[in-house]
Amino acid sequence: MRIGLFAVGRLKTGPEKELASRYMDRFAKAGPAIGLEFSRVSEVNESRASSSDTRKREEAGQLEKVLGEGTVLILLDERGKALDSPGFAHLLGRYRDQGKREMMLAIGGADGLDPQLYERADAVVNLGSMTWPHQLVRILIAEQLYRAVTILSGHPYHRV
Repeated sequence: MRIGLFAVGRLKTGPEKELASRYMDRFAKAGPAIGLEFSRVSEVNESRASSSDTRKREEAGQLEKVLGEGTVLILLDERGKALDSPGFAHLLGRYRDQGKREMMLAIGGADGLDPQLYERADAVVNLGSMTWPHQLVRILIAEQLYRAVTILSGHPYHRV
C-alpha cells in the first residue's frame, strides 16, 4: 500500500524539515519489505480567503485533487481517536491487509479541516489532545510511520 502525506502549509528549510525528511526516508527504505511504500508529500499553500469556512473549503478542495479513487483517507485532528503506536501500526496494517492500494494522511491548516472531509474520511486520528504546530505534526507523523513499519515487522525499535 502506498502512503502519502497531504499538508496545508509548506515546511521551510531548517531542522524541522530535516528531521521529518529523515523519518520519511527511514519509512521509505523499511516499508516495502512489509508492503508499505512512501508515495509522496503533497504540500499546498494556506488559503488566503477572508473567512475560516471558506479557507477550510478551499484547502479541502486541494486535498480532493490529490486523492485517487478508493484512496484511504486518514485525517489528523486533535478531536480524532487517540491511538498508541501499536494501534496506529495495526490501523495501517489492517488497510494494507484489506488490499487497499493507497492511503493519504492529511494535516489541515490553521483553521482545521472542512467538515465534509470528516464524512469522506476512513479514520480520524489524533496525535494527542494538545494542539501542535504544523511543523511538529509533520515530524510526529513521519516518526510514527517509521515506527509502524518497525512494529509490523517485529523490529526492536519500538520498545514497550
